[in-house]
Amino acid sequence: MLSVIPNPPRPALPIHGSTDLFPVRRVYCVGRNYRAHAREMGADDRDPPFFFLKPADTLQVVPEGGRAEHPYPPRTENYHFEVELVAALGRGGRDIPVEIAGAHIYGYAVGLDMTRRDLQDEAKRQSRPWEMGKAADLSAPIGPLHAAGDIGHPQAGAITLHLDGEERQRGDLSEMIWSVPEQVALLSTYFELHPGDLIFTGTPSGVGPIARGQTLTARIEGVGSFSLAVA
Repeated sequence: MLSVIPNPPRPALPIHGSTDLFPVRRVYCVGRNYRAHAREMGADDRDPPFFFLKPADTLQVVPEGGRAEHPYPPRTENYHFEVELVAALGRGGRDIPVEIAGAHIYGYAVGLDMTRRDLQDEAKRQSRPWEMGKAADLSAPIGPLHAAGDIGHPQAGAITLHLDGEERQRGDLSEMIWSVPEQVALLSTYFELHPGDLIFTGTPSGVGPIARGQTLTARIEGVGSFSLAVA
């Protein structure tokens, strides 16, 4: 049986130190998972995080330590950056116990959850879904995966973002309200998780706008870094 249109390509991430690829199934994101950022966004830092999704084809792969051009999306004048640790699942399941959730993670990457904040804020005011704000084309820049077998499971380390060389975000992975295994366990109570799923695990405080012509540099200690020039 033939497809009536060309099959869309399946997004895949390069793996640091390997010629193999990691095919991506779904992209989950967690909101308000650092106390300072939760307060920054007007939430109580005791509230549990919540999840939303980006389409897998919003990923923009950037080489390790490299630089890529990133298009400023249409229909916004308030485009924000959010640097995040990304966890990639090598195993799936439902109702995964938190004690074994870490074993489901294949590896980690540096990611950015780019957001049309004006559209997101309007969606919040009207109690509408967030996709117009969160799911712009290429709104999930990401670096190569680093296998947990090589770097372990990062539980602490600086996570930073610089805008034109000036530091705008700084936090530590240890400041997550819910750890990565806890996120995997909680998410698996809502969805059956599968190999190839990604989880953007939240951002520290300091999120803000980027303008055309500016450059972002995202870095996570022990995981990697990359830069984006916003075209």
